[in-house]
Amino acid sequence: MVDVEGIVKDLPDRWRELGSFIREQRGSSRMSLRRLSDLAGISNPYLSQIERGLRRPSAEILQQIAKALRISAETLYVQAGILDPPSDEPDVARVVFSDHNLTEDQKQVLVKVYLSFRHENDKAAGSPDAHAAPAPAPAEAATGSSSPA
Repeated sequence: MVDVEGIVKDLPDRWRELGSFIREQRGSSRMSLRRLSDLAGISNPYLSQIERGLRRPSAEILQQIAKALRISAETLYVQAGILDPPSDEPDVARVVFSDHNLTEDQKQVLVKVYLSFRHENDKAAGSPDAHAAPAPAPAEAATGSSSPA
């Protein structure tokens, strides 16, 4: 028998928190799991696994869930750690992800290029963060994969 409780405890808190947030939003919308999965275009079991923190949804899946819940995709991106919470300083990634004229792939490529430029400039300026690995692109942060742009 699989020890589900033990597995869940080993998962990152962020994914459990994201799942709880989605479940809370679904509950406040008085929407069933089945209805949300239908509206988001994902399977019922997959949505259930996301809500329990067992799966890491991609940025595209988060966008579909946000649309079905009628909340901003940005809200879910922040919950998933793809975007940082709003600050006083301009956030290029936030602006790019909120542009409805771009596809998800275009958004992810733009942010990846932007982050690589920032990393190069930090490295040239001798920033303490410059010796760290460049930040992952939003798709990598959401899915854990690193596919070429």
